[in-house]
Amino acid sequence: MNRRMTTILVFACLIAGVCAFLVYRIMGTRLAATKPVLTTKVVAAANDLKIGSVIGPSDLTTINVEGSAPKGSIQDTKDAIGRGVISDIYQGEPVLESRLAPKGSGGGLAATIPKGMRACAVRVDEVVGVAGFVTPGMRVDVLASGTPPGESQAVGTMTKTILQNIEVLSAGTDIQKDAEGKPQQVQVVNLLVTPEQAEELSLASNQLKIQLVLRNPMDTKITPLTSTAMDTLFSGAPSAPARRAPVRAARRKVEKPYQIVIQNGATTTTEKFPTPGGQQ
Repeated sequence: MNRRMTTILVFACLIAGVCAFLVYRIMGTRLAATKPVLTTKVVAAANDLKIGSVIGPSDLTTINVEGSAPKGSIQDTKDAIGRGVISDIYQGEPVLESRLAPKGSGGGLAATIPKGMRACAVRVDEVVGVAGFVTPGMRVDVLASGTPPGESQAVGTMTKTILQNIEVLSAGTDIQKDAEGKPQQVQVVNLLVTPEQAEELSLASNQLKIQLVLRNPMDTKITPLTSTAMDTLFSGAPSAPARRAPVRAARRKVEKPYQIVIQNGATTTTEKFPTPGGQQ
């Protein structure tokens, strides 16, 4: 076999290999396109569903998702109709059980309260701290100012942080966040607290002046703080716990009994009698 014939054979093998590779790619693409894709039908939001709203038939639709259904998804619209929304659901998003209130609980503010927690209302005025800028979802500290019972007048007004890192559940009658970010003056702020914190907050609201202090939502550290008194505010001295008058235990007066010495010749006897206050 001469060199010319060898060159032709090698060139023909290369062309055959390239053609085989192209045919393999084309056929593989066509087979993948014709292969059926497994989909699952789930319930989704037909429009934006805001927190606190109650789902109606017109608020739902069905969509097909590739593969298996997402965890907690709903396959039947009957399981979602009439339930309250506890977290915003956007149009086209699958409706999950974790975003809805339990059946029969309805909508509104009550449906958004987690199990074991309470919504405690705090009355504020138009100039108290950052009340006008508090919106649902923000975190605040609660300060109480007043004169503690039993304190001397020299101490004066004291301020103490009674609660820290508390979530705002609603501001006024609004449980939605303001889309434009505009501050709105409110008269009542609902805070999400435990039952024990609700008792403390209720007691402070009735006896003291309440002020809300806005904090960074990412800052969850609880800082140990002491009360701040009016006399230390201007003196420059560090804040210290309230001074209380020392309690002195009453001293019991010990009275000596009466004693009579009787001398009878060489015999001496002693008789003791109780004090008049100890007689029956």
